[in-house]
Amino acid sequence: MMEWALVILFGAAVLLFILSFIKKDSVKVDSQLEQIASTFGDEMNVLQEKIRNIEIDAEITVQEAGILAMSSEKRSLLREVLDLHKRGYSFESIALKTKQTENEIEHLLTPYIKTKNERSKVTNDI
Repeated sequence: MMEWALVILFGAAVLLFILSFIKKDSVKVDSQLEQIASTFGDEMNVLQEKIRNIEIDAEITVQEAGILAMSSEKRSLLREVLDLHKRGYSFESIALKTKQTENEIEHLLTPYIKTKNERSKVTNDI
């Protein structure tokens, strides 16, 4: 009877020992998957930001066609203002964030707002 108990305990110990190695491997895999997912998420955020900047630059280029090239500082400000506007910020909020006056923000956005409204009107007329 005592021998059977020792055999059962020894078998259970071996089984638990084997399971502990399997568990360690799955923890390593989980950790690697989390790291890959985090890296992928970071890369997606960077790509989305680049795409948004390219779209805004394209819109700026369309508006500024035929006009002298603007300075990189003005382009950067205009990009930021357009981005905030497209995300639904009010003129007042944009002015506070960019440290500009509301009139300057309105002046910067007017060509882009007008263009957008004209495009939707043309689309509806067709």
